Amino acid sequence: MTCTGGHTAEMMNVVTALRKDRFTPRYYIAALSDNMSLQKAQVYEQSLVRVEADKEETLENAQFMQIYHSREVGQSYITSIATTLLATLHAMWLIITIRPQVVCFLFKVLGLGWSSIFYIESIARVKKLSLSGLLLYKLRIADPSIVQWLQLQQKYPRANYAGRLM
Repeated sequence: MTCTGGHTAEMMNVVTALRKDRFTPRYYIAALSDNMSLQKAQVYEQSLVRVEADKEETLENAQFMQIYHSREVGQSYITSIATTLLATLHAMWLIITIRPQVVCFLFKVLGLGWSSIFYIESIARVKKLSLSGLLLYKLRIADPSIVQWLQLQQKYPRANYAGRLM
């Protein structure tokens, strides 16, 4: 999971619906400037430890990491080129280190292997997709792209309408 700021609540709703036994270990990755998201993830994982105490479930099933942010709010597009490159290199390092099974964007883009990428557009996106969502949709990288507003699904017919996920 990687998210910042207001998107944390949306992502945590998705995480809580996952079957924890199938998605272990879980990696929570947030921007260096975003400690709140990791704290929320740690609180959630601690709640699992208490619920699953009789099954010897421990916090070891989750790891918490921080990554460079590609563009801070208000940062100019010119300077964001360098920070995006740095964030991309950092993300690739994490992919090589972690070797995730569910999402492996780099391998899919390069055609080196098969993986699934599920993209859920923010509930805040009512009229048009975010830049990330638009790129994944247009390049047919995400399978599927999920939107939370019917008018978005009508505008982008390959997207799946899921309704409000929050």
